[in-house]
Amino acid sequence: MSGGRPQHISLPSISRQSTAELGGPGSVLCRQRRDHAELDRLMNAYLAAGPGAPARDRLWRDFVQLVFSHAFAEETVLWPTLRRLAPDGEELTRRVEEEHQAINDLLARVEKDKDDPRREEWIEEAFRLVREDIRDEEDLLLPRLRAALDDRRLRRVGAAWEAVRLAAPTHPHPAVSRRPPGNALAGVPLSGFDRLRDLTAVDSPAGRRAALALAALAAGAAVTAWARRTARRRSR
Repeated sequence: MSGGRPQHISLPSISRQSTAELGGPGSVLCRQRRDHAELDRLMNAYLAAGPGAPARDRLWRDFVQLVFSHAFAEETVLWPTLRRLAPDGEELTRRVEEEHQAINDLLARVEKDKDDPRREEWIEEAFRLVREDIRDEEDLLLPRLRAALDDRRLRRVGAAWEAVRLAAPTHPHPAVSRRPPGNALAGVPLSGFDRLRDLTAVDSPAGRRAALALAALAAGAAVTAWARRTARRRSR
């Protein structure tokens, strides 16, 4: 991650704007902010639970699933849009992609080495990186989308973002590209595997597990098709 924040044109942080100012509850900005608030809640609850608390495993699982589905939707839908609309979009999105990669690598280590005595240190560092990423997005990147898009377009982008998020991978895959179409073509097939892993961690009937897995795979196929269409349009 790069040290210090680059200087950019100052725009109001989305953290200080009302739902109406952000384009309504369906706006991608409001959807992003809701996810950020939930990530903050999960991190605080995990730390408050203390070592050995039964709730910690569930809180950690929920945190990891949200981190990766949220970031995948950003990288597939939001950051390409920002690169097209903002003169400094390339610089800003590259910085956030570096943050995402650092978080991905760290959480992959946490998942791989569950008995390592440094695991809690890694988790606290991951929380610090996620909080920094949230600040960068709310203060620097997302205000530029607010400045560039009207309310209707923010809601339309929000619907696309939500569809991708629901079909996104939910575990770290450090080798997957951070940009489309490579991230969708490699990452979406992994989402079915991830969601099967998630379902084995809860007590649910086998039929429900199978149905949810098939739904995730179907949604993934739809996102892959969308990514391919987008790539074809850009190549023309």
